[in-house]
Amino acid sequence: MNEAAGAVTFTWLGMVLAISFLEAPLKFRAPGVTIQVGLGIGRLVFRALNRVECVLAAALLVLVAFDDAPARVIAWTAAATVPLVVQLAVVRPRLNRRSDRVLAGEDLPRSRGHLVYIAFEIAKVLALVGLGVTLLAR
Repeated sequence: MNEAAGAVTFTWLGMVLAISFLEAPLKFRAPGVTIQVGLGIGRLVFRALNRVECVLAAALLVLVAFDDAPARVIAWTAAATVPLVVQLAVVRPRLNRRSDRVLAGEDLPRSRGHLVYIAFEIAKVLALVGLGVTLLAR
């Protein structure tokens, strides 16, 4: 199960890196992409990413639970999963309410909520790297 947990971990890591740190910032630089269009695309993409992340996190939790994993693997798994839960339960709902207002045509200043989301993405990436390295070393 160690190999499967590693595969899930690195798949999750790759998706977060590709979407959060590559696609998300680049879409706003494309010609003709307005804030409203970028937000609309971003909401769809992140909704899909978060669904896949939930599946991957659940798979990882099951694999770790049935593998009699050492404490460091359990700790890294928790460190990767907790930021996702916080993002989905706390940060994303606030960002969605704000983006609803922007999509409705309200002119709002830049959001600090995105910086909070990015901080959790960085924490998740670091935890996934730690987990992946730990799994490879087993």
